[in-house]
Amino acid sequence: MKRYSRITGTGSHLPARRVTNADLVAEMAARGVETSDEWIVERTGIRARHFAAPDVACSDMALDASRHALKAAGLEAQDIDLIIVATSTPDMVFPSTAAILQHKLGANGCPAFDVQAVCSGFVYALTVADAMIRAGTASRALVVGSEIFSRLLDFDDRTTCVLFGDGAGAVVLEASDEPGILASDIHADGKHVGILCVPGHVSGGKITGDPLLKMDGQAVFKLAVGLLESAARAALDKAGLAEADIDWLVPHQANIRIMQSTARKLKLSMDKVVVTVDQHGNTSAASIPLALDHGVRSGQVCKGETLLLEGVGGGFTWGAVLLKL
Repeated sequence: MKRYSRITGTGSHLPARRVTNADLVAEMAARGVETSDEWIVERTGIRARHFAAPDVACSDMALDASRHALKAAGLEAQDIDLIIVATSTPDMVFPSTAAILQHKLGANGCPAFDVQAVCSGFVYALTVADAMIRAGTASRALVVGSEIFSRLLDFDDRTTCVLFGDGAGAVVLEASDEPGILASDIHADGKHVGILCVPGHVSGGKITGDPLLKMDGQAVFKLAVGLLESAARAALDKAGLAEADIDWLVPHQANIRIMQSTARKLKLSMDKVVVTVDQHGNTSAASIPLALDHGVRSGQVCKGETLLLEGVGGGFTWGAVLLKL
């Protein structure tokens, strides 16, 4: 019998501190940087985001999201035999945030590793977990996206600091004899590394280079819309489906204009797009699982429906996963 993987539980975590545009505008004004709620909403669709407290680690948020996902799947941590965490903001250089999460969960012994593909990280991680389950290497995987981007932001740069927030999302992926993950399509092109990056690194006990996020917004926008469409169509082709078969688009929550453009290219109404960017901002690898959990728990997204998950990120990376919930 052919082996597939299905999502059986979702979960998420948002830090307690909610930062509205008004909060951010006031904070930036104190630094001599001018912006406004209207400017932010018009260009991004973002109205609020969440910032983690100084003593909170990426693995802490991943832990809470994971527990919610496990509860939804009716499983205990010991039932999991694979943990993959997608993050660009790990707890430390090494070991992996996945290994730290594993210990906090009490799921010691199974393979645990991180995937670093920035905002496409969750799509990459889900693709890897699906392949391992299909191959028989794992049967119950915990796939997490967790990010604390607030610690990478330059609050003197109004074009980037208003975009990002913190959070975590998780799914439980289990082996099944019924198709769940229908197809995936992932890519990278390193020639675009400079348009979205954090160029600093640790050397000799010090940070060398610039440890704050740098982005060429126009270049990212131009690349993102076309690449998201191509990945979506590739995943649909692999599954033998068409745009009309998509019940919900669950995109990376980067910018409402990118999401709207992608929906138009796929001939989808915005009524079929799960949108959380207005309240979460861009949470990088956490944004897709956060949006998915929101859709499931709000009753917006229902079991048996066909979902298209897609994202683009620094690298430049991009990809899509087509699945039946």
